[in-house]
Amino acid sequence: MEFSTGQPVPHVVADGLAFPESPIAAADGSVLCSEIAAGRITRVRRDGARETVAVTGGGPNGVAELADGRMVVCQNGGSRFGVGPWPYDLPGCTRLFRPVGAPDEPVTPQLQIVDPDGSVHTLATHFTAKTGERLPLVRPSDICVDTVGGFYVTDGGTMHGRTREMTGLLYGTVDGDLREIVFPLEMPNGVALAPDGATLYLAETRTRRVWAFGLEAPGVVGRAHGFATVPAGGPLGVGGADGVCVADDGHVLVATLGTGGVTVFSPDGLIVGAIGADDPMTTNLTLSPDQERLYLTLASTGRLVVVDGWRSMVGIG
Repeated sequence: MEFSTGQPVPHVVADGLAFPESPIAAADGSVLCSEIAAGRITRVRRDGARETVAVTGGGPNGVAELADGRMVVCQNGGSRFGVGPWPYDLPGCTRLFRPVGAPDEPVTPQLQIVDPDGSVHTLATHFTAKTGERLPLVRPSDICVDTVGGFYVTDGGTMHGRTREMTGLLYGTVDGDLREIVFPLEMPNGVALAPDGATLYLAETRTRRVWAFGLEAPGVVGRAHGFATVPAGGPLGVGGADGVCVADDGHVLVATLGTGGVTVFSPDGLIVGAIGADDPMTTNLTLSPDQERLYLTLASTGRLVVVDGWRSMVGIG
């Protein structure tokens, strides 16, 4: 299949956001997103006006909406933000606004529930590992909700000196049950369900790999295979895979670190094209309810942008 690269000029919906992530597009044209560096959830209106929905503290990363109007938030515990070398401190790297160290006021890594009135509650701080052990969450990253009200969560892991924790994929419910269903994974990040709910896609940031997990039932993995790998790029030719979303026709879109923008895969895992962005830290993405608009969070430059007619940019419209 021919590889094509679109060159749209994304429209900036809002700027000045504090390391935005996890956009959720509403039918009224507004977009909900987390601001990790500010410890809050924000709604951005179509005209760029914004309002604070909830103050979570720490570092709210992935956000998902439940059918009852509440939200589940992946609280990663927070970071200290500043300008630092990326992706590694080597000749030829670039300098970006990004997490640069441990937070001054850490929060226990957890899943949080946000009520419609904006109040925030702890849902879970621990999970049941496949071995049966009860273990603390390390650094919850992203989340997606299924049709029965359960949710899939990636626990992204962290570094301790020269040691990196291995983590996995979890499945939880609003009663606080949270269990590990896949282990180990290498820095699991974006996670999204196929439209029919039968396949779960998961991105590993460091390997650039996207996994496809076949589901036999909610929270039950029956099979797995390596679905695709996003291209390397950026100043040192590395990068990674971040947020994931799946279009109604089965195309899989992955926020691509390094090159910046989005890599688009066919339902069988072939690259069909890319949509560029001028921020190498393109962290997440979502489609509007009518599937016509693609929203991206450009984290290091603090922008929420929208791409109209994204399908034509990669030749699938």
